[in-house]
Amino acid sequence: MPRYALLVEYDGRPFAGWQRQADQPSVQGAIEAALARLEPRAHTIAAAGRTDAGVHARGQVAHCDMVKDWDPFRLSEALNHHLKPAPVAIRACRAVPDDWHARFSAVERRYLFRLLMRRAPATLETGQVWRVMHSLDVEAMRAGAAFLLGQHDFTTFRSVMCQSRSPVKTLDEIRIEQIEGAAGPEIRFSLRARSFLHNQVRSIVGTLERVGAGAWPPARVGEALAARDRAACGPVCPPHGLYLTGVGYPDPVF
Repeated sequence: MPRYALLVEYDGRPFAGWQRQADQPSVQGAIEAALARLEPRAHTIAAAGRTDAGVHARGQVAHCDMVKDWDPFRLSEALNHHLKPAPVAIRACRAVPDDWHARFSAVERRYLFRLLMRRAPATLETGQVWRVMHSLDVEAMRAGAAFLLGQHDFTTFRSVMCQSRSPVKTLDEIRIEQIEGAAGPEIRFSLRARSFLHNQVRSIVGTLERVGAGAWPPARVGEALAARDRAACGPVCPPHGLYLTGVGYPDPVF
């Protein structure tokens, strides 16, 4: 059965997350239903990361197995036709080896979190950013984030529902930048690692927001990390500012 890698973009707002669920809409379910329109049978696809409800993606990667030997461009066009009107798009499609796996072949995941600083409610950006009504100290947040770089036990920043076998992860990069966006001043957190724990990014951003607001000194981030205790974590920020922006593989696929 030919295997295809799919580069997927989606708006997470209407979905209960990536993973297929029996009674709620999911991104996986939408794509599998579109595949069934092309080859009528049960389809199961795998993704590089299982994003939560409300989380978006610009560079999610999944793979599917087909019976027919599809031209990749025609497969992506057909899927996009059948995905309408769901806010899901197949940006690219490539044929890959039978042993290639969207999740297990990946060596890097990249996330972006968008935080909008303004008192007025977000309108055009609703569901796409986390709005806070106060300004934040970017340099203080960078100082706090420095404690998180490298390999650590991230128990403090791990959801109690996390199914990962180990809380030890290596955070390769966390970049914090302020830009003047169309809706107002925006802080963007870019994080890169081989893999992340459940709610790790949202826990980190929520904690760093407390540093930027002046409620935490930067050193408290290091103390929270060392505590290896979920109770030491700052607030977990909402999902709607989070985007899976890319997945890396030893041999680039797209």
